[in-house]
Amino acid sequence: MDFSLTEDQQAFVASARAFAEGVLAPNAALWDAQAIFAKDALRQAGELGFMGMYTPEAAGGLGMSRLDASLIVEELAKGCTVTAAFLTIHNMATSMIGKYCRAGVIAQWCPDLVAGATLASYCLTEPGAGSDAASLRTSAVRDGDDYLVNGSKVFISGAGATEVLVVMLRTG
Repeated sequence: MDFSLTEDQQAFVASARAFAEGVLAPNAALWDAQAIFAKDALRQAGELGFMGMYTPEAAGGLGMSRLDASLIVEELAKGCTVTAAFLTIHNMATSMIGKYCRAGVIAQWCPDLVAGATLASYCLTEPGAGSDAASLRTSAVRDGDDYLVNGSKVFISGAGATEVLVVMLRTG
């Protein structure tokens, strides 16, 4: 079995490495010491396609495999683990919007999410249940064309700095 990287994968890795070394690593200690959420760096990552890695191409993303995205994240984490970790959360939320939302929602949100101009996170963790999706207690019940949501979430990565939150809850 050949585990060599393809030319595309090598290019992704080189691009991520250059970004990590040029933008993330020189600032990581300062961001950490001053509790700075690196929005500008995330926008720059969006310019490289890193904010929509596995978001479908039809939604403006790169439609990458998780393996290809992992190669990029591995390099980014060498520059700033915290920023790379949030980038993965943003990618998961953006991917869910790009895959499962109505066309109008995708058109409204995905272009700016994929570009890194707008940031997203997801709300999974609940008091007393942790991050176990099988133990979710937050629910939504249909009320005409709307849903009534009941429950609470905690420990939302990027909360306060993100414009879009994907809430995980039970509907049935």
